[in-house]
Amino acid sequence: MRLPASLLIGGVLFALFAAAALLSFLWTPYDHTAMAISDRMLRPSAQHLLGTDHFGRDILSMIMVGARTSIAVAILAVGIGMAAGVPLGLLAAANRGSLLDEIIMRGNDLVFAFPSLVIAILITAVFGPSATNAIIAIGIFNIPVFARVARGGALPLWTLDYVMAARVAGKGKIRISLEHILTNIANLLIVQGTIQFSLGILAEAALSYVGLGAQPPTPSWGRMLADSQTMISLAPHMAIFPGLAIVFTVLGLNLVGDGLRDILDPRVRRER
Repeated sequence: MRLPASLLIGGVLFALFAAAALLSFLWTPYDHTAMAISDRMLRPSAQHLLGTDHFGRDILSMIMVGARTSIAVAILAVGIGMAAGVPLGLLAAANRGSLLDEIIMRGNDLVFAFPSLVIAILITAVFGPSATNAIIAIGIFNIPVFARVARGGALPLWTLDYVMAARVAGKGKIRISLEHILTNIANLLIVQGTIQFSLGILAEAALSYVGLGAQPPTPSWGRMLADSQTMISLAPHMAIFPGLAIVFTVLGLNLVGDGLRDILDPRVRRER
């Protein structure tokens, strides 16, 4: 089977930033915390490929370290959403129409009423701004997303013959959900996970932009954009390169999600 072009292009884009994040653990062109006032706001050159910021820090080094911050926050936030949301969605589908189903879905509606930024503000008001609190805020917002996807994908399966046969054989709802339902909605969860991963990177950048994400001296693409806004006329590269990093990473992940949907969705395969 030929892989979709979107999957290949998106995979390459994301792999570049993932490789930069991994490489930053071992090497960066400069120390991302080192300040050199004499080299402040230098334009891209052979010495500093992406230039320097208003403190003389190397932007390429900061983007490399910021990549691991953004990717780590997004991965952990998606993990929280899947770990809590998928079981809730399966439980709601297994008890369709019951009080438990109603409680779970109305609870999801309640979380949806508060965007991740509002949840982050509430959390940081109590515990203070940090990357950990950003992970919690984004993760909480992901829970109802995965719960809805899991429930929506599971509900039609409960009416199929093989599930009815499993029930006749004496299997309980939990066992059926794990053995028969979860395996058949895994494709939906994988695609949704890719989408939420890209949204997690955007959310982390937004939280860092307003000072609620990773705190100095840890670089963050969002805070790099915030720092550059007053310098945009003097050093536009300070905003351009972190912005491009966000754009291409999110674009790559969205293309990967689109490619995975083309591969995993049986209806798309039949149309082809």
